[in-house]
Amino acid sequence: MPDSYSIGALAEATETKVETVRYYERIGLLPEPGRTAGNYRAYTGDHLARLSFIRRARDLGFPLDQVRALLGLADHKDNDCCGVDAMARDHVAEIDRKISDLKALRRELNDLLGQCQRGTIAECRIIGALSPR
Repeated sequence: MPDSYSIGALAEATETKVETVRYYERIGLLPEPGRTAGNYRAYTGDHLARLSFIRRARDLGFPLDQVRALLGLADHKDNDCCGVDAMARDHVAEIDRKISDLKALRRELNDLLGQCQRGTIAECRIIGALSPR
């Protein structure tokens, strides 16, 4: 592992866009890196680990405010993990709600498809359901 990373190398190593790395710095999720003699950002292994954590949390669907809270909890290794567990349980409940909503949407759309008469657009049940009444 290198001693330092350019922003491009850090972005590539974590499959993150350079603009996103800069954004995470701006909002305080990622600490500002040191600078090289040429005034380029010089990220460390700690930046890489933190950005990897952020990316994984985002991949799991945690919103940025919860990622911030998880990072805060992760920074205190000796504390108990009840807060993390509660946040994860709340997130699972939100995922379950979204799944339920998506299943209802699928049923509704399948019902509309089942009513399709293969006629004209004027008779189309899907267009009718999408149009204002």
